Amino acid sequence: MKKIILLASVLLLSFLLVGCTKETTKNIEGSLNDIMTKLYEGIDENEMPGLADNVELNQENFVNFAFVDNVKYKEAIVSEPVIGSIPHSVVLIRLENASDAEKVVNDIKANANPRKWICTEAENTYVLSKGDLVLLIMSNELADKIKNNFENLK
Repeated sequence: MKKIILLASVLLLSFLLVGCTKETTKNIEGSLNDIMTKLYEGIDENEMPGLADNVELNQENFVNFAFVDNVKYKEAIVSEPVIGSIPHSVVLIRLENASDAEKVVNDIKANANPRKWICTEAENTYVLSKGDLVLLIMSNELADKIKNNFENLK
């Protein structure tokens, strides 16, 4: 009888431990340009704000788009319109270490400026992470679609 109670206790404890472990998200494979293309999937060409090609971010321009400068990242790109007065910016960052994602998200949230265009403001600002990717979206009606596409990446 003691063995049965002991076995039941061990099983119960193991189920509790498994249920309390943090789920880890796997990294999204592919180039940042390919991932950016997936973020815009399902958005009609007429809704697009005249985007230029994705611009690679480096140490010199990173803070201008991501609003933080203390990030250890492998690579980063930004997608913005050719015309500067349209409030739309999508920044995609691949971190060196996925465990830094939560801190980077919080830092960007604290510093992002949806009025960076001065004469206009983005209605929506989202900062999300998945695996080693961090995404900053500042836009109007497209923000929710891009956010949903990011959340559905596999």
